[in-house]
Amino acid sequence: MLTGRFAPSPSGRMHLGNVFSALLAWLSVRNQGGRMLLRIEDLDPDRCRPEYAETLKRDLDWLGLDWDAEQTPQSRRTEAYRAEFDKLAALGLVYPCYCSRAELHAASAPHASDGTVVYAGTCRDLTPEQRAVKTRAPAWRVRVPDERITVHDGLQGLWQEDLARDCGDFIIRRSDGVYAYQLAVVADDGAMGVTQVVRGRDLLSSPPRQILLYRLLGYPVPEFGHAPLLLASDGRRLSKRDGDLGLASLRERYTPEEIVGKLAYLAGLNPGGGPRTPEALAQGFDWDAVPRQDIRLPEGLF
Repeated sequence: MLTGRFAPSPSGRMHLGNVFSALLAWLSVRNQGGRMLLRIEDLDPDRCRPEYAETLKRDLDWLGLDWDAEQTPQSRRTEAYRAEFDKLAALGLVYPCYCSRAELHAASAPHASDGTVVYAGTCRDLTPEQRAVKTRAPAWRVRVPDERITVHDGLQGLWQEDLARDCGDFIIRRSDGVYAYQLAVVADDGAMGVTQVVRGRDLLSSPPRQILLYRLLGYPVPEFGHAPLLLASDGRRLSKRDGDLGLASLRERYTPEEIVGKLAYLAGLNPGGGPRTPEALAQGFDWDAVPRQDIRLPEGLF
């Protein structure tokens, strides 16, 4: 059975862009008679709050975006992540990295096209003696192969990335002991039996790293669909700081059917832009209608 998921981070109230991704993920699953799962990605203890998670679930329910099962929040799955980390360690694929943030962002360091630092492997082959004199608490990186990873994305098409050249060995456990996003997501998708991942285009750099981890940990690789981002009318990306486009403000001005209908209009699924329920939209959902490029909000739509 097709199994999709919505995996929000409870670091504040959802904005329209979050709801847009959630709606597309939900419609894709319901159109194909699949299961929809909810996962609260609260790995970051400095930004995530339990009260935000509860508000988020109430907002999804208000919008009519239900789910069939909810996974234990990531903050309570440390043992599961440790077990996956230990599998990689047993394969000789992890090592401690003592580099500071300043060292990683040094001007001489290589950078990917999006500005992300490509790790140069500074700590990859340190000897036990060299590690013994280090005083920083290390992060832990996974060794990546020098090979091209192919991504089949339902919205963004076929593309490849050479992890060694375009990413480098990446962190799977932070220096404070928190397991990193890439490892946690793969462990969760594997445990939940996720077969389809729909999320925003801002996470388009993640699939190659996650595909590597799915394979190393013995999990099937899900289908990917990276949806266009919603942009404010001036072209900037939406964020949780955009009060007028957050759910708190929108709920005061619109019904759930009006919000869903307007978002469906932006997705090419509701030409008139009138009020619609998610259930009604699911019947005729078609990925071919959804734009591939980011979408600027028309003036006056919300």
